[in-house]
Amino acid sequence: MVVGSDNCGSLHRDKTPRTFYSRIPPLGRSTSSGGDGKGREPSEAKLNAMFEQYRDCNEDAMLADGIESLCADLSVSPDEFKVLVLAWRLSAEQMCRFSRAEFVSGCRAMRVDSVKGIQARLPELVVEVTRDPELFKDLYRFTFRFGLDAESGQRILPSDMAICLWRLVFSVREPPILSRWLFFLETHPQVRGIPRDTWNMFLNFSEAVGDDLSSYDDTEAWPSLFDDFVEFENDQMNQNISKDKDEIIKQDCN
Repeated sequence: MVVGSDNCGSLHRDKTPRTFYSRIPPLGRSTSSGGDGKGREPSEAKLNAMFEQYRDCNEDAMLADGIESLCADLSVSPDEFKVLVLAWRLSAEQMCRFSRAEFVSGCRAMRVDSVKGIQARLPELVVEVTRDPELFKDLYRFTFRFGLDAESGQRILPSDMAICLWRLVFSVREPPILSRWLFFLETHPQVRGIPRDTWNMFLNFSEAVGDDLSSYDDTEAWPSLFDDFVEFENDQMNQNISKDKDEIIKQDCN
């Protein structure tokens, strides 16, 4: 899956989403160093000049091609978790689009005013968001919003988009049940969409049940889709146990 690409326009039409840039909750000012010098204020002139390198010729914004060029200059692959984190910190309002105000104010908050500065800051941001549960929760909840087609008033995330986004946002800290959860969704096409509450509660669910679902309590107020998932997993486990018993019986008979 490609996070940044020239396929932005078909993101919500294609089965496989390819580019993700959208609304990002603003974070507090970082205490990290600036673009080319430690502890100094980022230069407004440098920020605007950097933006001009990637802006669209017909709009005062950085669009898909410009964002992809920025990724190339940052030496990051457009499908990296870092790109999601960068978009989050820039407080972008739409997929595949960084406005001048978003880019300039976001870089100012990160205290960078050059490509080199962003490049140095990105690994620090990744460490911060993976170590701080509250920051990761912010990023995680943003990821649902950023997957929606806001222009059409979409309120439920299509399942194929949700699967891609879960893989992306958990790419640096994957919960033990993630692969089984995604397999469940992929093998149940009748689950066509993921509501916000289900998305948000999956983070708590994945932490609460561990890797074997033994801590799952069906009397708690989990979304019904989680009940269906646990039932599916239990059925799979019972089938495996039955197969193992059959194999043992066959071996004894031989």
